[in-house]
Amino acid sequence: MSPNNSRTVWSSESGDLRKNNSPATKAVSLPPQQQTAYLHRDSKGRGGKGVILIKNLTLTPGDMSALAKKIKQACGTGGTVKDGAIEIQGDNRERIAEVLVKLGYKVKMAGG
Repeated sequence: MSPNNSRTVWSSESGDLRKNNSPATKAVSLPPQQQTAYLHRDSKGRGGKGVILIKNLTLTPGDMSALAKKIKQACGTGGTVKDGAIEIQGDNRERIAEVLVKLGYKVKMAGG
């Protein structure tokens, strides 16, 4: 199509609504007293090496990373934040549970 014959395919008075950063769509962290952390032991897809997954936390990505850093320092191990869960290397469930309880979270041990 030549530039002279181009036509508008889609238009909106307010622009692209998909890029709207309204406050309702932003993630909000809940206080620790209102959350229950589930600790899962897992080794699938990791060459037999076990990790502890901390699931069901409603935190912003920045708060999730900060919590993961505190836990990794307390356990002296590595870890990461992946798919909305915190992965901590090794089998340190008791130590992780102690750290989370001190921070005000309710903790439930799950799986194995």
